[in-house]
Amino acid sequence: MPGTTMPMLETYPKPINVDRTKLAAAIEALNDCAQACTACADACLSEDMVAELAKCVRTNLDCADICATTARVLSRHTGYDANITRGVLEACATACQSCGDECAAHAGKHEHCRICADACRAGEQACRNLLATIS
Repeated sequence: MPGTTMPMLETYPKPINVDRTKLAAAIEALNDCAQACTACADACLSEDMVAELAKCVRTNLDCADICATTARVLSRHTGYDANITRGVLEACATACQSCGDECAAHAGKHEHCRICADACRAGEQACRNLLATIS
């Protein structure tokens, strides 16, 4: 089922100063990552070895918040400021990389961490792809 991100961007009445396809891809990847990180944190809290996953939970929750905020910022274009967009994308790419690394360390034991690591890698790449188009 196609999402609403691109149809919404296509209805924007004024020019958007970034590549709409990469923008839509980033918004969708970051929303997916935020959901995966939230679910992974919750799954970690349900594991018997929860104390060993404390850093993973914290990293997941930080990444989820940063991804959700970045997706919201990317969805707003009235009064667009490229410096703010660059800053949030850089922070988000860093959070996704860190969380992806942490989840990957647990992926051999926990399928939810493997899925989350993949979502984080996709979020990081989408941020970097969009960053490359912002002058």
